[in-house]
Amino acid sequence: MSIHDVVTEEDLESALADRETAVLDFWAPWCPPCKEFAPIFRAAAERNPDMAFCRVNTQEAEDLATAFDVEHIPTLIVIRQRIMLASQPGYLSDDKLGDLLKQVRELDMEALHEEMREEEASAEEGR
Repeated sequence: MSIHDVVTEEDLESALADRETAVLDFWAPWCPPCKEFAPIFRAAAERNPDMAFCRVNTQEAEDLATAFDVEHIPTLIVIRQRIMLASQPGYLSDDKLGDLLKQVRELDMEALHEEMREEEASAEEGR
């Protein structure tokens, strides 16, 4: 499985079009923890070929980093069915990344969608 280099919103759209789940690694070339995390990220991409793994260089993709409210690097963001499920700043070990991806994979998306619809309806009633 290849890792996508994402610089623009169009790059991200392309990655999301192919997979239900996308894992975004926001990093910078000068960041030592980012460099240490890169092989862990590559290994996770190989183990999870059904997910889109994307690296976002924050120096080249400032607009995306701002859009996802990335304040610290590395930051890992996980999107499933176009819903951001996780935003995890800091270095993740291989085990912690594996646990996070397992939780994302096991999440009942139908129940989440229903909960979101109920919250939206409740907010509409309150207006």
